[in-house]
Amino acid sequence: HDPEKPGWPRLPGRRRVLATVVQWDRVRRGVRNLPRLRVTINPGEVSMRVFRVAMLIGVMAIPAAGVAYAHERGKKVYLTLNIIPHNEDLALLDAYIEDIGKIPFDALILSDPGTMMMIREKLPNYEIHLSTQANNTNFMSARFWHAQGVSRVILARELSFKEISETIAKSPEDLEFESFIHGAMCISYSGRCLLSNYMADRDANRGDCAQACRWKYRLVEEKRPNEFYPVVETDQGTFFFNSKDLCMIGYIPELIQSGLVSLKIEGRMKSIYYVANIVRVYRRAIDRYYADPENYVFDPEDLKEIQKASHREFTTGFFFDKPDKNDQLYHNASYVRGYDFVGVVRDYDPATQLATVEQRNRMLLGEEIEVMRQSGGDYLQKIKVMLSDQGEPIDSAPHAQMILKMKMDQPVQPLDILRRERKGD
Repeated sequence: HDPEKPGWPRLPGRRRVLATVVQWDRVRRGVRNLPRLRVTINPGEVSMRVFRVAMLIGVMAIPAAGVAYAHERGKKVYLTLNIIPHNEDLALLDAYIEDIGKIPFDALILSDPGTMMMIREKLPNYEIHLSTQANNTNFMSARFWHAQGVSRVILARELSFKEISETIAKSPEDLEFESFIHGAMCISYSGRCLLSNYMADRDANRGDCAQACRWKYRLVEEKRPNEFYPVVETDQGTFFFNSKDLCMIGYIPELIQSGLVSLKIEGRMKSIYYVANIVRVYRRAIDRYYADPENYVFDPEDLKEIQKASHREFTTGFFFDKPDKNDQLYHNASYVRGYDFVGVVRDYDPATQLATVEQRNRMLLGEEIEVMRQSGGDYLQKIKVMLSDQGEPIDSAPHAQMILKMKMDQPVQPLDILRRERKGD
């Protein structure tokens, strides 16, 4: 505790790691072996994090199974319902709320006051968290939302540690605070952007952002339509929209001491590999801090492990100061991909040492892969034996999500992940 830093005395309990997910495998892999994990499920068109397939197969089917699976393992599940609705959305929203009431979510994440009124009328006993889409940047707004029955505020990304600690110190004691600590950064104000809508007719405020901010732009003079000029950073301002990704793995003590009770990882539309890898690194770093706070030091291996998942260059966002030109990407919008996610274990027979694997990227006999295990530590091995699902020897696995058998050097379990380092890219 530092008495010079307002808000820091409020340090209740061990910090929770929360990841946003939209698919069943991400729920299972996230909750299986990660203590104190919280999961946010984002199904359907009434969430900002849209996943339209869920609407086609029965929007509540995945959440129902996911909530039951998580609760059996002592984990909590929150449902995001943070669309900025127009009148035409209200009928769908009304019917959707009826379905929500059939599933015991631990909290609902909302941003719109009208939606909150509807929830209070139909589901009065549900815990309410305020979405980052509500752009809460000060303690007076936090007090207002607390008076409306909100139990947790997910702060806007545009806040520094100093602003976060002051907001927490000047808010009601029973109001919790959460913040994003890892993932993509929006060029607009906490996601309130019309660029995608204007350029691609895809509404970012209804969860369908085309990420037009990541596109490559050139300047064209009206009377010279075929002459394209590169857009550059000048003293007059920034003309590129492409932000680096947020990464706070190097600042675990500061995150914990800020008073935040929940640290959120952006996992929407990400692979099972991405969610599992990023969540486990933060969870282990946080647990290591609590085991010995006085002697905790950042482990560079944590950053190296995070960099094995697809990412852009990293920034600390607004946590220390307002971003400048060094927090933007000017050369391209591409991800850095040092590793490929090549497979996920579906079953394992200890007698034969054969794992049943679902392919996620082409694999070849004889190449080296890394096995990312939920327990027992990761290890490298060469693929020595591969069999088709009919038991016939094969030398490659070229077909998307094909099922195969693979001889493993060490025991594995369902939902362990296989990855391969990219060579020569």
